[in-house]
Amino acid sequence: MGALGPKPPPLLLLLILGVGCCAREVLVPQGPLYRVAGTAISISCNVTGYEGPAQQDFEWFLYRPEAPEAALGIVSTRDTRFSYAVFGPRVAAGEVQVQRLQGDAVVLKIARLQAQDAGIYECYTPSTDAHYLGSYSGKVELRVLPDMLQVSAAPPGPRGRQAPASPPRLMVHEGQELALGCLARTSTEKHTHLAVSFGRAVPEAPVGRATLQEVVGLRPDMAVEAGAPYAERLAAGELRLGKEGTERYRMVVGGAQADDAGTYHCTAAEWIQDPDGSWAQIAEKRAVLAHVDVQTLSSQLAVTVGPGERRIGPGEPLELLCNVSGALPPTGRHAAYSVGWEMAPAGAPGPGRLVAQLDTEGVGSLGPGYEGRHIAMEKVASRTYRLRLEAARPGDAGTYRCLAKAYVRGSGARLREAASARSRPLPVHVREEGVVLEAVAWLAGGTVYRGETASLLCNISVRGGPPGLRLAASWWVERLEDGELSSAPAQLVGGVGQDGVAELGVRPGGGPVSVELVGPRSHRLRLHGLGPEDEGVYHCAPSAWVQHADYSWYQAGSARSGPVTVYPYTHALDTLFVPLLVGAGLALAIGATILGSITCCFMKRLQKR
Repeated sequence: MGALGPKPPPLLLLLILGVGCCAREVLVPQGPLYRVAGTAISISCNVTGYEGPAQQDFEWFLYRPEAPEAALGIVSTRDTRFSYAVFGPRVAAGEVQVQRLQGDAVVLKIARLQAQDAGIYECYTPSTDAHYLGSYSGKVELRVLPDMLQVSAAPPGPRGRQAPASPPRLMVHEGQELALGCLARTSTEKHTHLAVSFGRAVPEAPVGRATLQEVVGLRPDMAVEAGAPYAERLAAGELRLGKEGTERYRMVVGGAQADDAGTYHCTAAEWIQDPDGSWAQIAEKRAVLAHVDVQTLSSQLAVTVGPGERRIGPGEPLELLCNVSGALPPTGRHAAYSVGWEMAPAGAPGPGRLVAQLDTEGVGSLGPGYEGRHIAMEKVASRTYRLRLEAARPGDAGTYRCLAKAYVRGSGARLREAASARSRPLPVHVREEGVVLEAVAWLAGGTVYRGETASLLCNISVRGGPPGLRLAASWWVERLEDGELSSAPAQLVGGVGQDGVAELGVRPGGGPVSVELVGPRSHRLRLHGLGPEDEGVYHCAPSAWVQHADYSWYQAGSARSGPVTVYPYTHALDTLFVPLLVGAGLALAIGATILGSITCCFMKRLQKR
């Protein structure tokens, strides 16, 4: 046990000694300090205005309330045997220690406060000054409060029920809300604030500050803050924390994700404001709330189709069923689904193109190329969807797949795709109509001159096909460049559809065009006022069409005639008229020149006379 040592006499009149500044001063926190038994405390002490070496020594003493005059030595920076018997074992174990911050500043640390640690703490600095000037010690009172903080999992049922002895295991569907409650209370006699936070540890990980990731917390000043990975979800409104009543706290995680799985804890911390205005944590406790598993939609979503491989004839209806299965949350606030059918021609890679679909709102739509057809996509049972084509066509043959997508709702009803699944391929065969078309085209008269009307005829022959087959024919031209066909695609000049309605395209020469049906299977194209720009290679393109009971049309066959060259010839008189015009123009120019010269000379001589 170390000796107390002599203390300096009381401070005398500094002015008599001629000293007005630079006296030693020992500073400790302003008291009283309130801390809770079982928790840690750190009390700082520093000295200023001293003489002597830069490294000063410090000694700590305790004056207990039951013996306010007896100083108990706690720990010293200069004597390892300084501690009294009541503190010796705790100092040896490192539970009580003095830590030097710098030469003239230290901190007294007590790891676990005991009730008998309450009292007046004195920080004393042995003198290194030439004269005793100033204060050589500072005192602060510490009051040790009993631990009154309680924290536990809030029961999910009505209030008053006890929470289960062991943490429950909760199963939450992806996209659903995860709601957890916590009860935190204290009956400390002093005015304190509670801070409550919810944290998550990864499944099977040991619980500790290093493994516990804060999700969201309520600070002593009632501010709500989230851990770094959850800050964006808090700002978006997907993460909420509220206080219900005086001691119940509730956290809600909207749109649960796979990463939200883990063991959830509630941590309650009790804070008190020290006399210097700073806040100090005086107690902390943690309780396990639940082990949470998140069932992802991707692990549950499954799609099956029926009734199996289909073989139908053209014009017959085609019905396909799609069933979505799995342990899925119902459509509503947290989840939504879309279902569609895709078709790929036989032998084509990939899932193919969209035929029809129902979106998350139940609104149907058709894919590109299916507009105008009688196709229905509807929900016929809780998770069964039907695709119906009123009149199938040979082009509808191929491999069909049903595609289902699952979405979860975030803040503001925002949807996020969480999973998708495709069914096995379902082959569909549609019998061909067996229509064979042939076309022969020619230029009437064989030769056509500029300014005349060019008539192109197209005769069509048909073999096979159902009754009521309709024919259409269109005329196309390919331009010539330096005697060779241009690389530009063929240009529509005109045609007559299967309903008898004429369609006019663009004539190269820009003049009038006539298209007409001159016989049951004979079409004619006339180019009026033929010009040199109309030169090109023309062809006729017939097509066969079938109309089903739903009044939709589909093309059952097509063909293309051979090329017909149109060259606007020039008349013989035109070839003679051009040189004549050139000669006449040249003669007139020479005559005008001679006449001008004679007139000029005559006028000059007349002027002289």
